[in-house]
Amino acid sequence: MTTLTIKTARASDADPVIAIVTLAFSADPAARWTWSAPQQYLSHFRRLVQAVGGNALTHESAFYVDGYVGAALWLPPEVHPDADALSALLQRTVPEPMHQDVLAVFDQMGRSHPPEPHGYLPLIGVDPLHQGKGVGAALMHHALLRCDRDHTPAYLESTNPKNIPLYERHGFVVLGTVQVGASPPIFPMLRPPR
Repeated sequence: MTTLTIKTARASDADPVIAIVTLAFSADPAARWTWSAPQQYLSHFRRLVQAVGGNALTHESAFYVDGYVGAALWLPPEVHPDADALSALLQRTVPEPMHQDVLAVFDQMGRSHPPEPHGYLPLIGVDPLHQGKGVGAALMHHALLRCDRDHTPAYLESTNPKNIPLYERHGFVVLGTVQVGASPPIFPMLRPPR
């Protein structure tokens, strides 16, 4: 197996990092429930990535694999998504019949976070051409080293049940299920520091 080089993303890496996460989530159940039409998804998901994970770029907690084949946007303790930008995006772009359910899902996700300070992984993604080659595991391991060094719990929501085994291999435990109306299930997961 080729050694993967993981780098810390800077502001200049924003476009390729957001592009790889957008590509990686193109078949994600929750993302495509929110914007089912391909044009809607491609037009709006990039802005969701920026709103939810963009603060990782300014806090040196966004990572990518050399060549931009995968990326992870981690938010350190006390750093949060841009809730105003997220709310405005959802209000403006989600089809009207789904507004209540989508907003309720995000509200439940927000309430699922642990009360103590924690690292939050809102987005991790790998180019579909490189999935199954250890890229996601390498990104996860890299960031969790920092959580363990700082004795910080790590939290994420798995929007795709297929990814749960990867997270469990890294010590995450499913806390429950977030589901509203016809939304796909989303699984909040927590990992204590090691």
